[in-house]
Amino acid sequence: MSYQVLARKWRPQTFEEVIGQKHVSQTLKNAIRQGKIAHAFLFSGERGVGKTSLARILAKALNCHSKPEPTEIPCNICPPA
Repeated sequence: MSYQVLARKWRPQTFEEVIGQKHVSQTLKNAIRQGKIAHAFLFSGERGVGKTSLARILAKALNCHSKPEPTEIPCNICPPA
């Protein structure tokens, strides 16, 4: 049995699971839905507000192989790219 850090064990896996950053989640989902994905994203803020979690979810949504185009709901079974 391997040890897993609590922050990774309980990290949100979809945009809907993110708490306290609904405006950011909605903005990213709208960008994916409309096909207007920026060249780069800058996640900034204080410690513990969900920057890394949102970045990981966005990366999974853009790199998901379950559909031919990026999806706002990642399948969570695609291997990391």
